[in-house]
Amino acid sequence: MNILFVIDKIELKYFEFNNLVTNFWLIKEFLLRGNKVCITTNNRLYLKNSLAHTLCFETYIEDNNIFYNNNQTNLKIDDFDFVMFRPDPPVDNDYINATYILDFTTTPVINNTTAIRNFNEKLHATLFSEYMPKHIVSASREQIEEFLEKEGEIILKPLNKCFGSGVMYLHQGDPNTRSIINAMTNDENSVVMVQKFIPEVKYGDKRVLTLGDTVMDYSVIKLPTKDDFKFNTHNDNFIKKGVLSDIEKDNFTKVAKKLNKMGIYMAGLDVVDGKIIEINVTSPCYFIKEINNNFCVNIEKQIVDYILEKAKALSKEVIFNV
Repeated sequence: MNILFVIDKIELKYFEFNNLVTNFWLIKEFLLRGNKVCITTNNRLYLKNSLAHTLCFETYIEDNNIFYNNNQTNLKIDDFDFVMFRPDPPVDNDYINATYILDFTTTPVINNTTAIRNFNEKLHATLFSEYMPKHIVSASREQIEEFLEKEGEIILKPLNKCFGSGVMYLHQGDPNTRSIINAMTNDENSVVMVQKFIPEVKYGDKRVLTLGDTVMDYSVIKLPTKDDFKFNTHNDNFIKKGVLSDIEKDNFTKVAKKLNKMGIYMAGLDVVDGKIIEINVTSPCYFIKEINNNFCVNIEKQIVDYILEKAKALSKEVIFNV
């Protein structure tokens, strides 16, 4: 198949095989199976005569590593069999504009860019509020202070940042309470996610992986660093093997099925003490290296098997609808 990966600019800059990056594992596996894979970035997508195009680079394998040809090629996105849309957040105007451009192609996109555009990773987790800690989404200082007084300890999260950036912890009686709330909400102008603090976070948060209607059997636990209450660095010292309970598997399979119907075929749930704190849908990290090492598997093969079958199914849907 002819595949286009939309990746992050920093990944293009340092494209040599990086075993921490989900995209590179997937690209390598696609290439090993004889597929053609091109890479591009958000700013290289464009419209011409109402058709989506891209300036892209063809990838290849050499000495068990992946590289790309520096000769930039101009192609219509309709010429690809499917697109893997996996640039990193934040979901800013440039990110949103890239999703708009992909509205002008009939080529299947994984994850569906309209679904991503309509799904805030923090706010829309509330679609599954029965599996979340107690929470509110608000810009009101009064409402947040009331929530803090009731729950004792809370977490405040900006809605459009990523990798834990800007996340704050507050406890009842903290002398900085009003200042922190004002800063987080931009003086009550910006809505934030406010969740009850889960003390078990000191044992780490679990990354639960969805693939279509299913929850994968493999997971990792991301541990907080000594100077933070949350995971903030992708380092083997802070990642360990995770095991899903039967309850988690059952609950999160229901989540996977709903996400799949929405066009979010691949997601990463961040879970603390069995409760979802966030749902990653833009470019969810599958921690392939860590899972392979801990479970003695090649998880990238299972993921690529699914993607190829999904892309074929989506292509048939497009033909049928036309």
